[in-house]
Amino acid sequence: MKPVYVVLMIVFFLGVNSYVFYRLAYMLPGVGILRGVVAAAGVVVVLSFFGYFLGRDLFPPGVGSFMYAVGSSWMFMMVYFLILFLLLDVLRVIPGFPAGFIFHGNLAGFALVVGLVAAVFVYGHLKYRNKERVELSLAVDKPCGRAACIKIVALSDLHLGSRIGRDELAEWVELVNRERPDVVLIAGDIVDFDVRPLYDQGMAEVFRRIRSKYGVYAVMGNHEYIAGAGRCAEFFDSAGICLLRDTFVLVDDAFYIVGRDDRSRRRRKPVGELTGPLDRSKPVILLDHQPFELEVAAAHGVDLQISGHTHRGQVWPISWITDAVYEVSHGYRRKGDTHFYVSSGIGLWGGKFRIGTQSEYMVIGLGTGK
Repeated sequence: MKPVYVVLMIVFFLGVNSYVFYRLAYMLPGVGILRGVVAAAGVVVVLSFFGYFLGRDLFPPGVGSFMYAVGSSWMFMMVYFLILFLLLDVLRVIPGFPAGFIFHGNLAGFALVVGLVAAVFVYGHLKYRNKERVELSLAVDKPCGRAACIKIVALSDLHLGSRIGRDELAEWVELVNRERPDVVLIAGDIVDFDVRPLYDQGMAEVFRRIRSKYGVYAVMGNHEYIAGAGRCAEFFDSAGICLLRDTFVLVDDAFYIVGRDDRSRRRRKPVGELTGPLDRSKPVILLDHQPFELEVAAAHGVDLQISGHTHRGQVWPISWITDAVYEVSHGYRRKGDTHFYVSSGIGLWGGKFRIGTQSEYMVIGLGTGK
């Protein structure tokens, strides 16, 4: 990203925070300690956000995790406070609307606004904790080896690290094993921003508990490149995950899994080059973290593409942005003979909230249509 865009984003972020905390402070009566507490809270959340990303390697794991939790959670809450205050600013032009009563020196108004946002985010956290099981039955006009159907459990966007740790990963592994899959596929962003917490918490051992007939296969996401592709690849190897970087594997002489490297690697191979050597009489499954140019996969004989990356924005109304940016920001789509599924992810980035979106894992039955 160009430096000028980074500067503009920082200025915008600081401007929005100033507006929100100004409104919150002046909803409180007087100029005493309550307004001081609100101002101090504003400084803490902003410094936590920037401090984690600028110096996360300098902090002890617990401190860094706390800063990340506070700063990233506030990012989403800020959006909702901004919407509420902008709405109130619009309503205050209506003659007779009690804007002054709400905006200035009103502890009840402050409690109402803060309580409303808090209630929304309590719901959002409960929604995140409830993992959705998405079941798909997909037909291909090809034999699937000796079995009539391949049972796939697919995940994306685990974002393990400072926010999502060993205990949550263990819960997800239990969900996977409960399905008794033939194969487990992970469509990138297993790691969040730093692979160190995965080593520190012994998450490789948890990954090795996954039970599937043909193993666990994964591709790089953009966060693996942020965290360091080399160290992430070493971790995946220790965790028993077969990492596919612009390569493919023929499983049980029955179906192909093609792993395309993330767009973060500029010289990654085109889809056509990856699928060119394959026997097209067998099903071809493509893992590609970011769901761009779906028509390319359809044109090169891919039967099923699994992607992630979008999170579908995690919370509304950010989901409107991802829906506008991506042809498919979440869910199933078919183009010609190719099936696509874009996952909103089982994990997420930053604050653990889902509002208008879901955390999910996919159970896919891929069987012959003949």
